[in-house]
Amino acid sequence: MRTKHYIGLDTHCVGTDMAVVTSSGRLSERWRGATAIPPLREAIESVPRPRYVTFEEGPLADWLFRNLSPYADEVMVCEPRRNHLIAKDSDKDDPIDAEKLAQLYRGGYLKRVHHPESLDRAIFKQHVAGYRDAVRLRVAQANRILARFRRHGVFLKEADLAGREERAELLDRLPHSELLREDVACLWLTYDTITDQEEVFRQGLVRQSRQVETIRRFEQLPGVGWIRAATFYAYIDTPSRFHRKSALWKYMGIGLERRHSGSGPMRLQVCQAFNRPLKAMILGAAITAIAQGDNPFADHYHRWLNEGGLSARTARRNVARSLAATMWGMWKNGTEYRPEWVARGV
Repeated sequence: MRTKHYIGLDTHCVGTDMAVVTSSGRLSERWRGATAIPPLREAIESVPRPRYVTFEEGPLADWLFRNLSPYADEVMVCEPRRNHLIAKDSDKDDPIDAEKLAQLYRGGYLKRVHHPESLDRAIFKQHVAGYRDAVRLRVAQANRILARFRRHGVFLKEADLAGREERAELLDRLPHSELLREDVACLWLTYDTITDQEEVFRQGLVRQSRQVETIRRFEQLPGVGWIRAATFYAYIDTPSRFHRKSALWKYMGIGLERRHSGSGPMRLQVCQAFNRPLKAMILGAAITAIAQGDNPFADHYHRWLNEGGLSARTARRNVARSLAATMWGMWKNGTEYRPEWVARGV
């Protein structure tokens, strides 16, 4: 039987440490070099096959995954939070971290982080994330402006900030202080810049989404517009990642997990480890679908609420699960949205 080699990489911009551990747990090799593909490829190819490479999720992970995958039998990007406590145990430096990573890989204790294999798909996912970042920055900056007005007894909503022509009237409601007006004008300048950036991201996202047949089919569902459809497509990447609906729901933050210890009761709770953009997307889609009405998802919500005796929160989560399962099934089977095919229960 051939000896398997597990390669742990501790990567930084300034350099990479590599440790190679055999299937018996013996440290067979160490290497340190530049974080660049040619030297990393040469170092990996010097290790006999079968060889398995792992490194932690981070800014470099997507680039390394795509470029190193051809030179190993498997490349696993792993979840750093799961390794955190073990990494803190005993001494710590980059060579030790690389060896610990290889040992954890050998023992099967690493949790995989999915990365797109295609460069185009990776860039599209980065664009979706860029749009979400722009929205978050815009909301944060709007809150700063609203808080500044609120400190002087002027209560506004973000919608009041959109009309740039009416801002002089809003400034007149503040105390007559030149310094205060300069501060607010500076905050508004940043808000306008972020808002313009968000719109550029949005237009690019919609334009690109219209060219993807799968996203066009997602957009047919109630509550699912171009942004939500693109978010599901970008972050799920491929429906074959999940063997069951329950795994998809847990990843999206709408599934349940069991908790039990000793003689205590069995508890069910919403999964605590999940993809935040996907949870926000699917719950937002559920709320919109319910508000739109005249669709099977809204019908199910009211039935769960009125006949099933569920709370509004649980019924809303069930709608989200039904939406996610429908999109997942459409993607796997290559079908269009059929309202009559929506499951009667979740």
